[in-house]
Amino acid sequence: MDPKDRNKPAMQASSTKASTPGADQTEQRKADHIRINVEEDVSFKKLGSGLDSYFFMHQALPELDFAKIVTATHFLGKSLKTPLLISSMTGGTAEAYRINRILATAAQETGMAMGLGSVRAAIEDPELAYTYQVRDVAPDVLLLANLGAVQLNYGYGLEQCKRAVEICEADGLILHFNALQEAVQPEGDSDFSGLLAKVEKICRGLPVPVIAKEVGWGFAQDTARQLASAGVSAIDVAGAGGTSWSQVEMYRAPTKKHARIAGAFIDWGIPTAYSIQYCRNAAPALPIIASGGIRNGIDVAKCIALGAQIAGLAGDFLRAAVQNGVEGVIDTAGALSDELRVTMFGSGAADISSLAETPLYDHF
Repeated sequence: MDPKDRNKPAMQASSTKASTPGADQTEQRKADHIRINVEEDVSFKKLGSGLDSYFFMHQALPELDFAKIVTATHFLGKSLKTPLLISSMTGGTAEAYRINRILATAAQETGMAMGLGSVRAAIEDPELAYTYQVRDVAPDVLLLANLGAVQLNYGYGLEQCKRAVEICEADGLILHFNALQEAVQPEGDSDFSGLLAKVEKICRGLPVPVIAKEVGWGFAQDTARQLASAGVSAIDVAGAGGTSWSQVEMYRAPTKKHARIAGAFIDWGIPTAYSIQYCRNAAPALPIIASGGIRNGIDVAKCIALGAQIAGLAGDFLRAAVQNGVEGVIDTAGALSDELRVTMFGSGAADISSLAETPLYDHF
């Protein structure tokens, strides 16, 4: 089937899934997540990313030619024109398919990396696999498949992880750790016991890199050390300060009680700036993705100076894709990259490796 013609069959297929209630439930949850992230304010209310606590020492005489500032870098063996990642968001619905192709087209044009939403929906219902298939419009992009780590306690194993990578033609697999989100979902999979050994098995058996990712609450130092020992190839700290997924779940809660419980954790988590440093201290050689409350190119620069290699954003790219299509995503990425270049110029860093060595100063 031609990918351009797939939206209609996907919608038809969704009406014939009475025999697969798990797939139905997953698909509806994904649709809810897209709608809520676009329509509602689901940001942290008090707890920030921690990045505002730091500043670069301004260089009035940078001794650099601004036109020669270079933002290109390498990550997990792939070249990037800019140290940006479209963080994992969506898949499993016809609308998600449209969004993913917009994001992937823009990623190819701008040289960003891209993560896909959880491929669980396609594992449960192969008819939804097409919603994650974007390689034809993003042949050169660092593309990452994605599954919930907790699914390893619910029947998933190496076979399903390999299948997720194959469906997406991905360069790596994200295993996301969303314990708090699962705990506040009435239908959540919340058995996280004995998970580390299973993660290690996937890291040892999968032929592509495995990235451990939080979803907005950050990794503590001990957890990062455990994951590094298990063999993950990188960590996405996904700290507090951006999207509050407990608040997303509050908006889709079926009862007032569930909404109250989810809402109580709106400002829970480890701020991104601190989680980067915890992960760097725990595993100095492990590549780090910074995400969670990244607002502009200055924040991207701060994350790199704190120890990350690239920075990820989700909500900004999602809204740009929904509202303005490919050009909106390209414009958003361009603004972030230009802000990053100005920050590098103003702090005296000619390239990303120099930026990584540029000191940050604490306001306090």
